[in-house]
Amino acid sequence: MVIGVPIGEVDTYSRRLAKTINFGVLYGMGIYGLALDTGLSPAEASKFIELYWSRYPAVRAFMDRTLEEGREKGYVSTLLGRRRYSPELKSRNGGIRQQAERMAINAPVQGTAADIIKIAMNRLHDEMATRGAKSRMLLQVHDELLFEVAKSELQSMRDLVCETMEGAMELSVPLKVEVKYGKNWGEMQTI
Repeated sequence: MVIGVPIGEVDTYSRRLAKTINFGVLYGMGIYGLALDTGLSPAEASKFIELYWSRYPAVRAFMDRTLEEGREKGYVSTLLGRRRYSPELKSRNGGIRQQAERMAINAPVQGTAADIIKIAMNRLHDEMATRGAKSRMLLQVHDELLFEVAKSELQSMRDLVCETMEGAMELSVPLKVEVKYGKNWGEMQTI
């Protein structure tokens, strides 16, 4: 929707561009920053930013509410209530205040994502132990989990990971999980 391409036609470049626009605009990236990060011309970047705000006015409303809450309370919160204190939101120094605004907008989004992945990790750990799984959870990288999976458990682990991660927290939008496997990062395939 961000770049006007039907979902079936989204390729790697389109996905990266949309992701850069979404996160860049959300965290205050301007025309020149977006142009630099994407390879777009400043005029194209400007059009994308204008289009973004016209298509997603609720994002602007969220940002405004978050900053208002942060200034009023002195902190912002994740959906589960973890706080990030931001007294710099009231700074008279524009640069310090703008940096605090970016962090205050980022904290509920990234912090809630961190809450969700940790809930999923705890539930996966417990369920794998209950099942006596041979597979092991090895690593978290942002919103991804890396497992060492026994061949005999590939399908059951796929199902467990999808079910657990997608059900980690009830939101107004669905959490979608993509599971890949392979002997190394270069050989990963979707299952």
